[in-house]
Amino acid sequence: MSDKPIDGHASPFEQARQEDGNGNEFWSARTLSRILDYTDFRNFEKAVKKAQTACEHSGQEVNDHFVESNDMVEIGSGARRSIRDYRLSRYACYLIIQNADPAKEIVALGQTYFAVQTRKQEIFEQATEDERRVMLRDELRKHNSQLADAAYQAGVISDIDFAVFQNHGYKGLYGGIDAKGIHQHKGLEKSQKILDHMGSTELAANLFRATQTEEKIRRENIQGKRNANQAHFDVGAKVRQTIQELGGTMPEELPVHEDVNKVERRLQKQQPNQLLKEK
Repeated sequence: MSDKPIDGHASPFEQARQEDGNGNEFWSARTLSRILDYTDFRNFEKAVKKAQTACEHSGQEVNDHFVESNDMVEIGSGARRSIRDYRLSRYACYLIIQNADPAKEIVALGQTYFAVQTRKQEIFEQATEDERRVMLRDELRKHNSQLADAAYQAGVISDIDFAVFQNHGYKGLYGGIDAKGIHQHKGLEKSQKILDHMGSTELAANLFRATQTEEKIRRENIQGKRNANQAHFDVGAKVRQTIQELGGTMPEELPVHEDVNKVERRLQKQQPNQLLKEK
């Protein structure tokens, strides 16, 4: 789940969020300590230790949320040394910030961010398939807008350019099938939007494609339509490869679902959900 913008930009906590090759999110303790204005990592580790104790007392497995690692860093003249770090889950970050210095203004922001996001994750995990579809479709709308902005900055200007750019992402993820081919393969009418008829698994794969392509374009400062198209294809293909390695069903073979907009209207009438209200 993504954070809402602060002053037009993603919060520093959302910007620091990383994902491994399997799409699992994590935060670096070193990065988090800098965001929270800790100049000495040893002082920050005191909050980490308290958070680990709280994690244990909550009945959670500490090693599932705090994964210790050692990173090599430059110290000048080509020399390198090993420093201790942690890969933190969202829950671990939440516990750490609850034990961080409350006098720091950024700590208060962090407490709000991780409290809200952790609650959203809990709701998502408990949601039905219909509810998950609605949440993921909404997230994908937001991230497609951000992806479009990143592509525009790279030189994807016209509507035709963007359609070509989008098709490259689909081709990567769907084994060479473009948007028109997906419509035909799934038996969708031309007027029906592909994303509106995806289940949660397929939506999640496309959300990962969109977020990682945006990040790649911005991180590598990719310029030019051809390069942006290739980046989108490469990310889509990598997501497809990951699905295959995990033994998942290829996205083009996943079933078609009822229009998610109809599902959302029905849910709002039958069982209004606080998360849906806050969109």
